[in-house]
Amino acid sequence: MFNIHKETFQFGGRELTLETGKIARQADGAVLATYGETVVLATAVGAANAKEGQDFFPLTVNYQERYYAAGKIPGGYFKRERAPTERETLISRLIDRPIRPLFADGFKNEVLVVAQVLSHDLENDPDVVAMIAASAALTLSGLPFQGPIGAARVGYINGEYVLNPAIDQYPESKLELVVAGTRDAVMMVESEAQELSEEVMLGAVVFGHAQMQAAIDAIIRLAEKAAKDPRPVPQDVHAPVRAAIKAAASAELAKAFQLPVKFERRDALSAVKKKFAEQFVGEGEGKVAANVYGGLLHDVEADVMRNAVLDTKKRVDGRDLTTVRPIVAEVGVLPRTHGSALFTRGETQALCIATLGTAEDEQFVDSLEGTGKQTFMLHYNFPPYSVGETGRMGSPGRREIGHGKLAWRAIHPMLPSKDEFPYTIRVVSEITESNGSSSMATVCGTSLALMDAGVPIKKPTAGIAMGLILEGDRYVVLSDILGDEDHLGDMDFKVAGTEDGVTSLQMDIKISGITKEIMKVALDQAKGGRLHIL
Repeated sequence: MFNIHKETFQFGGRELTLETGKIARQADGAVLATYGETVVLATAVGAANAKEGQDFFPLTVNYQERYYAAGKIPGGYFKRERAPTERETLISRLIDRPIRPLFADGFKNEVLVVAQVLSHDLENDPDVVAMIAASAALTLSGLPFQGPIGAARVGYINGEYVLNPAIDQYPESKLELVVAGTRDAVMMVESEAQELSEEVMLGAVVFGHAQMQAAIDAIIRLAEKAAKDPRPVPQDVHAPVRAAIKAAASAELAKAFQLPVKFERRDALSAVKKKFAEQFVGEGEGKVAANVYGGLLHDVEADVMRNAVLDTKKRVDGRDLTTVRPIVAEVGVLPRTHGSALFTRGETQALCIATLGTAEDEQFVDSLEGTGKQTFMLHYNFPPYSVGETGRMGSPGRREIGHGKLAWRAIHPMLPSKDEFPYTIRVVSEITESNGSSSMATVCGTSLALMDAGVPIKKPTAGIAMGLILEGDRYVVLSDILGDEDHLGDMDFKVAGTEDGVTSLQMDIKISGITKEIMKVALDQAKGGRLHIL
């Protein structure tokens, strides 16, 4: 009845087993991953066809922790799992970020990836297990996924890197870093560190990438036995129209990208789009639907902007590659708050407010590992008006939760101990303007607001977002990126820390990964930018 296939490999001193063919057989891909007594089921399903007129790739990743996995019953009146917790949201993003760039260009079918924690031994963290299981499920599914990826957690204990430290080792580690990548390159990094040097951080990424190769090898062996036939990869049928748009519109797009002010540039780009729509939108030869035209023009915009930066080493706002935008920092801007700061960097602005409370204000956290309390909270809000748009206002989305946690990781190592400062701290970052790097503006503004509130932080902390444009063997690393450079570039690389070391590093790659050399350049350049801000 069951056609079961397994692969087992050593990973951080313990066995990790990937099994398929017994559970969730109607999914396109399903893998049960067992690490110690932590068990995660990952499934991947892709719709048979793309919805008509859809011009984006609808990938959804859901990571779920079931209370029964740790022998617990949920609290609350209904006694069942409710909306995703912050941890579940963050791990869903952790899985999503490295796999999203690896789907074939032009693939627009809806894809759902679900990772469910079925058993938790309270020793082996299920997040990395879920990432590996999700990668395996996608590799088996037949979907046009150009993986697999591996993942690893790296600790730094007594001056040595530790692969997948046990949960009870976390307090003694100066580093908590999760890295994901393919056979040849790194795709994603997420970390919190105790003021470690750029060399130690880069070494941790390289160490994790080397160790995850065992997972990639095991997934490939499993796929050789159990993978479904690959679905056809969509062909680029619009290449001739794209080439025609490029020939017609490139000169005017180049002029638009020379305008340094965001709204003037946006209006000029909109005018170019409207002008050439008459020529390329419609029915018949050499014409496409309006939504397809928008996507093709976006491709041409990216090509024009990227080549201009590579050729001239000048950016859309006129800066060179390493210059940070003008900074204005103010504290005590609100009369009745405990601490406040307004941090403005170019066209990005964060209003950060710190509030102090008692032990009664601590945040109660209920998880599979048990219950606990947090004395530091950082909440990030990104209202639509910050980018001059209308839109939904409501509970925080995944992006807001992720950006808030990134800033939390950057600031957390610099807070005083509970014995030194027995107060609960809540910081809210209201993004009032945004043109790139708002999470790093939050780090800077939070550091100022905490000092304004009288919190004896160990050292001021600052953050900077780096970008990358890579074409063949040519590349440039950009300091303090704009929204357009983030949107049209290949990397979002955020580094925060003090004058003495890194406290948080986050990296997301939109291409098929980057090399150690590029990461080293980005880290060194980020250090210069961070010290300038401090």
